[in-house]
Amino acid sequence: MDAYRPRVLGDLPAIAARRWASREALVFGDRRWTFAEFASEVDAVAKGLIGLGVEAGDKVGIWMTNRPEWLYLMYAIPAVGAVTVPLNTRYRAEDVQYAVDQSDTSTLILNDHSGPIDYSAMIREVAPSWTKVRRMVTLGDDRPDTSLGWDDLIAAGRNVSDEVAAARAAEVRSEDPMIIIYTSGTTSLPKGAMHNHAVIRNVIERAQMHGVTQDDVHAGYLPLFHAFGYTEVALFSIITGGKQVLFDTFDADEVLDAAEREGITLFHGFDTHWGDFLRANRARPRQLQVRFGTLAAGQQSTTPVARRVQDELCTTVSGWGMSEVWTACVVGHVTNTVEQRTEASGFPMYDVELRVIDPETGEDCPPDVQGELLCRSYTTMLGYYQKPEATAETIDADGWLHSGDLARLRPDGHVVFMGRLKDMLKVGGENVAPAEMEGRLRELEGVIDVAIVGFPDERLGEVPVAYVLAEAGAALDPDTLLDDLRGKVASFKLPRHIRVVETLPMTPTGKIRKVELREQALVDFG
Repeated sequence: MDAYRPRVLGDLPAIAARRWASREALVFGDRRWTFAEFASEVDAVAKGLIGLGVEAGDKVGIWMTNRPEWLYLMYAIPAVGAVTVPLNTRYRAEDVQYAVDQSDTSTLILNDHSGPIDYSAMIREVAPSWTKVRRMVTLGDDRPDTSLGWDDLIAAGRNVSDEVAAARAAEVRSEDPMIIIYTSGTTSLPKGAMHNHAVIRNVIERAQMHGVTQDDVHAGYLPLFHAFGYTEVALFSIITGGKQVLFDTFDADEVLDAAEREGITLFHGFDTHWGDFLRANRARPRQLQVRFGTLAAGQQSTTPVARRVQDELCTTVSGWGMSEVWTACVVGHVTNTVEQRTEASGFPMYDVELRVIDPETGEDCPPDVQGELLCRSYTTMLGYYQKPEATAETIDADGWLHSGDLARLRPDGHVVFMGRLKDMLKVGGENVAPAEMEGRLRELEGVIDVAIVGFPDERLGEVPVAYVLAEAGAALDPDTLLDDLRGKVASFKLPRHIRVVETLPMTPTGKIRKVELREQALVDFG
């Protein structure tokens, strides 16, 4: 056997079926699949794709909420040598039109509705402009014109032999493009980060590092179109033989009820997910077996929630990653101190190099001095699809990926992610990290979440303004909130204005969309 065996994603279900054939692989509502049954479903979908004419290298878009069919496609698409293009379920007509066009997607697979969201209607609106999409498959009865149904996909594979399917799979190489993950596009049009099958190594090493085994039960509430859910839940499950409990959307009470019923042992998410879990479990405590979780820490705004999770739910570890370097190439360990696990982002994994540089001079920063985080790793993307100039701006000639993230390297070896460089405020010449005041405000009674953004100021250039999400029934007064901070921190860090709100704009993965709040601040405080 080779010292390191290259792996390809499409092989994983069959490998899991050989190792754990009769063990439960997937639970979705009241339906259950063993690993053998799951592998059979993947095989049927792979043959269906071949039967429909999907060729090696073709781009196959998936625009659907978390469903078993998403998971079948996750492995079937690379099994036939095609490239998966996950599409954000919060996309609307113009968003999906751009991503499908830009990625050269030739096959689009979607579900017709999700609650009040009519995906089929949006496809009907934009499909006439597409010239590259050759076929569509819709899960559900409300199909756009010319779209096939899921049953048609499966039927197309019935005349495809095992030998033909195996031959297609055998042609796939680990260095082949496997997936195009689109960035959030908060400041520009989204860019598609291309990855090959090498990222499987990263997942295997982290699963071993965290002691994930076939006895673990995974909670699949993070969206599969995002690398976090795709990796931490779906891939962890298939690689280690643990059962996955899949949810079409995130609801803290629904997940906690299932955790009690199914014996879920692993949770993952951002501080917003964990905050929802804390509130839901306080309101109605459950008997949980959650032993471990991932909570991306480092920013001061996450610390209050991270600390409470250790006391009330389970041990968590932190990590750092992004679409361009996969989910996590920096990760903490359960044996780290509470401070390290809740206030830092972990250590770089093996074969991952990091630097922190002064973004203005390009010089390396001393330990504990903040700057831009650079990463060089086998997990680095192949590039942005069809965007060579953007790729060259992000990955320099020496292979260093310039993340655009603000970080510092501590003397104890830990990385501390501190936010996006563009989120830093310059108040009268002073650098202000919004996360610091966000964390302070989060500690106050009645506060669920906080987002601080910059607002133009004629004298100081810009000043911080805060949006505070209040607990239900809490009567928060902006002046009182500011009084709690005055005299404790420098005056230039204090928000000039505070607005108490009932909701904050969020991404599907639980991050606050500050770009929207910056625009809203111009209206609210102008």
